[in-house]
Amino acid sequence: MSHILVRKLRHGAELSPLDEAALVGAIHDGKRLAARQTVVSEGDRPRDVHVILDGFACRYKILPDGGRQIMAWLVPGDFCDLHVAILGAMDHGIATLTPSRLGTIPPADVDRLSRTSPALSRALWWATLVDEAILREWLVTMGRRPADRQVAHLFCELLVRLQSVGLADGNRIELPITQGDLADAAGLTAVHVNRVVQQLRADGLIDWSDRTLTVHDPRALAEFADFRPNYLHLKGELWSGTADAALAGK
Repeated sequence: MSHILVRKLRHGAELSPLDEAALVGAIHDGKRLAARQTVVSEGDRPRDVHVILDGFACRYKILPDGGRQIMAWLVPGDFCDLHVAILGAMDHGIATLTPSRLGTIPPADVDRLSRTSPALSRALWWATLVDEAILREWLVTMGRRPADRQVAHLFCELLVRLQSVGLADGNRIELPITQGDLADAAGLTAVHVNRVVQQLRADGLIDWSDRTLTVHDPRALAEFADFRPNYLHLKGELWSGTADAALAGK
């Protein structure tokens, strides 16, 4: 199977074998972190760009009262801080949610890849623009969707994103995060999230146990959550081949 970052960026551009080899060759592999570890803190100036190779991480901010707001999931194939060399200091933190393995790419190599390959330049911009699209969708979800739809929407998104890089077994994914993590992403209490998850399970839409999420009926869950994966800008058919053109946003 191809490198996880290649699988992700193929959705953004047609990469040649030379492009893929150059991309993989730029990644320094092997940085391992335990769960609940800081990758970069707000105010840091990272020396390298980080990419998630295994595990789950998140973007977050800490409020004065100690509360945490998760602003994005980071799953295998995702960049943590692609354009930090342009922006300078980080305006948010990144932390692992599970034991994770991270690759690093020096900013000079990111620049080189962008200059020497139009396809890689397009793919890297695509990754940045999709991050922004996800943030817009989260803003709509938190501002306008009820709590049960919020949680269902997050489950749908994670399923599709992991399917898109070959890390799903049909409609089943590893999801070793906690209900507290889910609460911090949805802006809810852990107690409220627990009630929502129990109801989704009782309705036969999902099962979340033993660190695994199973979506029994992806179409029904998507309809319940008002989830349309068009904002993820992925190529190909979604929902393990069960989606129709309208649901896939085509």
